[in-house]
Amino acid sequence: MKTSSLRRTLSATAIAGGTAALMMAGLAGASAHVSADPNKTAANSYALVTFGIPHGCDTSPTTKVTINLPQELTDAQPTVNPNWTVEKVSETLAEPKKLDDGTTITKRTSQIVYTAKTPLDPHLRDALVLSVKLPDAAGKTIYFPTLQTCEQGQTDWSEIAKEGQDEHELKAPAPSVTITAADAAGDHHAAPAVSTEQASAVSDDGSQARSWAGLIAGIAGLGLGGAAFFRSRSAKPAVAKADTK
Repeated sequence: MKTSSLRRTLSATAIAGGTAALMMAGLAGASAHVSADPNKTAANSYALVTFGIPHGCDTSPTTKVTINLPQELTDAQPTVNPNWTVEKVSETLAEPKKLDDGTTITKRTSQIVYTAKTPLDPHLRDALVLSVKLPDAAGKTIYFPTLQTCEQGQTDWSEIAKEGQDEHELKAPAPSVTITAADAAGDHHAAPAVSTEQASAVSDDGSQARSWAGLIAGIAGLGLGGAAFFRSRSAKPAVAKADTK
């Protein structure tokens, strides 16, 4: 019975360990590119767009990330990240632009520049979050060309797939967001702030949080399997007392 129990315990532990390993492999694959992951995509709504920062340029630590805003946006509110300093860069418009609220602007925010306080290790990743108001353009894809500067070299994430081209063929695709139909009720409020812990939990392609949840479940399975094994080792069968009467 002990051999059978041990066999079942080791089998469950191996399955859990295999699941955890697969989850880790999935996380490594998900960190290949800088990508934009919005919490909303509805036209004319406020959204938090998370940019996942992957490995450095050919294993060199990342020192700066420059996010270029698409022409459809006039501003963006960067979320504070304690690992980086942040700067908003503006540009003068060729012609004044009238906004939906009736005001007219002559400048817009064209770039958000994050500079690492300590170079980001190429084996680690981080997340940078911008609050933006998405344009009233359902069906349109907007691009955020991003320049990743490292201690040695740069990676310019600015490639845009041509008509008929598979975006997965691109070596350095620009992060993008595809706008969907506006919400029936509308969204007239700015997006809520998020903590650094929440921002770090968001993945490149939206699956990182789910992958971590699966990984944790796998590790929990390892713990339960080990606990079951030791309980089976320590448990002793009850011995019936003889009836002396």
